[in-house]
Amino acid sequence: MNSNTTLPFASAICYSGYRDGQNPREGIYPTYQQVKEDLLILQNDWCYLRLYDCGPHAQIVIDVIQQENLPFKLMLGADIGAEQSNPNCPWGSVFSEDELANNQAANEAQIDKLIMFANDYPDIIAAVSIGNEASVDWTDHLVPVERLVYYAQKVKSQVKQPVTFCENYVPWCQKLQPLADVLDFISIHTYPAWEYQTIENALAYTIENYQSVANQYPGKQIVITEAGWTTSSNGRGIDVWNASPELQSIYYQQLLQWSKDNQITTFIFEAFDEPWKGSDDVNEPEKHWGIYDVKRQPKLALREKS
Repeated sequence: MNSNTTLPFASAICYSGYRDGQNPREGIYPTYQQVKEDLLILQNDWCYLRLYDCGPHAQIVIDVIQQENLPFKLMLGADIGAEQSNPNCPWGSVFSEDELANNQAANEAQIDKLIMFANDYPDIIAAVSIGNEASVDWTDHLVPVERLVYYAQKVKSQVKQPVTFCENYVPWCQKLQPLADVLDFISIHTYPAWEYQTIENALAYTIENYQSVANQYPGKQIVITEAGWTTSSNGRGIDVWNASPELQSIYYQQLLQWSKDNQITTFIFEAFDEPWKGSDDVNEPEKHWGIYDVKRQPKLALREKS
């Protein structure tokens, strides 16, 4: 059934609309009006929005796009859980057989929902992803490659949109070869700051990451589905001095220019800060990747936009 195999170049950003006091794990979602406010902010600069799951948040985003007649196209993802324990995960990822069986059943349901969304909203959903960071060494939701291949084949047989999987660049270079063979295009994540790179070589490192995958799969489209720079850190994973609005602005401008020059669709991570993420530390880097803060005010990267 799958009829499209690429994602045409366009401006792209990751969108998750959770504000203070909202949290998908607690089932507290942004309202229609809040999502509308967000999308009106984003509509003049971005074509593609990337969403991470097929839950209530995705439905609200789709409703807003439809009812407000907004020009966005979506990359919609499935939120899949661990089907295998992972002792390599630094924060713990060991599950009982019952838990893994329940996760597998939930994953099947999520994939079915992804298919349903894709078929119900073909004019809005431009591409679908079978999961996010489920094969990298440190993940807490490890899914065996053969299961990812199964999900990809299942989705491809039932939707018209191109099918991908979003993952750190490293597993693509060897581990995910069987999956890459069945996907329409490959989606990679690259974060120089998480790998202790400085702003001086950040873009070069990003390009190196991209090329490491592109060289492995000549003729296959490679999309960057996450790349960005956090504006605050408590020193956990990213040095405090290596996170600031100034550094985000420099990387953002460089990354957008390179993407445009090379016609490589790159989803900026991300639109708005998400206070629900990570630890309770207000300077937790996970909370501060937005190019807008949680109050929807533009950060320096946008105020300096060329």
